[in-house]
Amino acid sequence: MKRGALLALVLAALTVLFIAIGTLHPNASARFFAGGEGLLSSASTPEAAARKLGSEIELRAWQRAYNSLGNKAQFTEQEFFHDITGYHESLRTYATLESYEVFPQHATASDADVQLQLHWSTVVGSFTDTRNLHLVRNGDRWVVDWPLVRSKVVPPQVIAVNYLRWDVIYRGAGDDWGIQDVEAPHVRIVDMHPVQRAAGVVILGELLNEDIVPAYVSVRATLQKKDGTPIASEGSFDKISHILLPKQVTPFLISFPNQTLADVGSIRMEPISALVSASADPVIEIQNQQLHPIPDPALTGQLENQSGQIVNVAHIITSFYNQTGQVVWIADQYTNRALMPQTPVPFRIPIPEDLAHSISSERTVVATYRARGVE
Repeated sequence: MKRGALLALVLAALTVLFIAIGTLHPNASARFFAGGEGLLSSASTPEAAARKLGSEIELRAWQRAYNSLGNKAQFTEQEFFHDITGYHESLRTYATLESYEVFPQHATASDADVQLQLHWSTVVGSFTDTRNLHLVRNGDRWVVDWPLVRSKVVPPQVIAVNYLRWDVIYRGAGDDWGIQDVEAPHVRIVDMHPVQRAAGVVILGELLNEDIVPAYVSVRATLQKKDGTPIASEGSFDKISHILLPKQVTPFLISFPNQTLADVGSIRMEPISALVSASADPVIEIQNQQLHPIPDPALTGQLENQSGQIVNVAHIITSFYNQTGQVVWIADQYTNRALMPQTPVPFRIPIPEDLAHSISSERTVVATYRARGVE
């Protein structure tokens, strides 16, 4: 009997806990009733109509979202879908809508302007898609006009290809003739220093492929106490360009959360390399780079894909230097739309405000990823 009473008490407590969690953190599906009409289905105000659209996008209810638009005659449901998820495979294709926010801008009795911010989550971080919506009153409801971003149409053309390419033939499992498996390319750390940030210790540096063959590279760092015992080990993952052609340099940033630089006596660095096939194509040109000062410090510019191939994801990594040429910060950004040939795409990389005054120059590299592999 005591066991039964205890079990009943535990079940009751868990039920109360789950109800509380569901009340405080309702999931997206709970916002809608069966049959598709939901708790947020009201469009009696401009803000409510924008929230309703945000909820439908969150639930990936594309048909319902498209049918609610006031200007849907200007584009197809397929175009609306690809505008949000990408016309070509990209980070948008696999992104998850984490949350959305609605900000009223202007309203009259018949029309209104509302800003809808869609906060997307991806495997390499998050990005925000901001849409300025115009709404029109239709009886007792407000209807959204969607600001469609169309895919740029590249005219038919022939692009001459003239680039270096390295192919690697490895020794087969049953082979005992010809060239044996070769040694890893020679790489060298050309700059490295640790800094203390609010989140912990950060190691900034640059790595050079000093060989005549391409290399897949990474860097591992180990913080050691003054007596030589290890504190923690971390590797460079995303803030590095992993494929280096001969004589190319990549920045790298390694983070040690919750560590204090005062506790560190020494740092052991391990550059890692492996021989890989690679090519100098696609060529991505960086245009119109500009450093913007406080109060909104950032690096802006444009990427132009000068090849004839679609680049699904571009990874932009920037080293920021002070007047003496020392690296003071490294930042990166991924494009969330595919890069079409001959089509400039803007980018903006924020700079920490406390470091902006010490930055006098920068150097930016771009790593590209295509659906068939990494280049």
